[in-house]
Amino acid sequence: MSEPSEKVIGIKHLPLFPLPLVLLPNELLPLHIFEPRYRQMFKDIALEKNLFGVTYFNPQESFIEKPLPDTIGCVAEVRESQTMPDGRSNLLSIGVIRYRLLDYVETDDSYLVGEVEFFGDLEEDTNLLKPLTEEVSELFKRIASAARKLSGERGTFPAISQTEPQALSFLVTAAFNLEPALKYQLLEMRSTIERLERLREILLQAVGRMEESAEIHKIAKTNGHSKKKINLN
Repeated sequence: MSEPSEKVIGIKHLPLFPLPLVLLPNELLPLHIFEPRYRQMFKDIALEKNLFGVTYFNPQESFIEKPLPDTIGCVAEVRESQTMPDGRSNLLSIGVIRYRLLDYVETDDSYLVGEVEFFGDLEEDTNLLKPLTEEVSELFKRIASAARKLSGERGTFPAISQTEPQALSFLVTAAFNLEPALKYQLLEMRSTIERLERLREILLQAVGRMEESAEIHKIAKTNGHSKKKINLN
């Protein structure tokens, strides 16, 4: 059993935090908590495993009041927290494992609680995965190198040479400013091969443009601001 699966053993109900973003496994998510219901939620989960669910939900794009059953989300684990004198808090969480929202659980809590089932990618042919993983890894390194040149050699990128295919697919997805709808599509895929093929397509469209820009615009200094993610739009 994988470490992410071990973290959620025995969990059937999960406090939910709907947000207008998509969280991936192993992706960091800083949060500023100020609403009373979520202050209470984080107090409650601190007494147990410090786990909650992040479900993509943008009420401005829909007339519904909460994410619909069958929506895919990602469990987040609170790693660091800092509470302010007025009760607000800053948290650093990290994505753990994906879940499907089956239904809502009626509770006395002011926040949403969902009945969930957890899942990972399906097992696939390693003979197909290996060359695809290597190709996506190489494309990612090329884009990362070009991005560093454009930023004046500032910032570092994760070491990915030994990364397992599923983990690589999420790492590469998290590295770019993808539209939430596309990021959600990649999140809900259960085929590592399918996800890597989609990422290869995205990277192939961007790598030439990025490398050409890096050669034309060799930036020695920035204006003091740097972006951790790369915008492919």
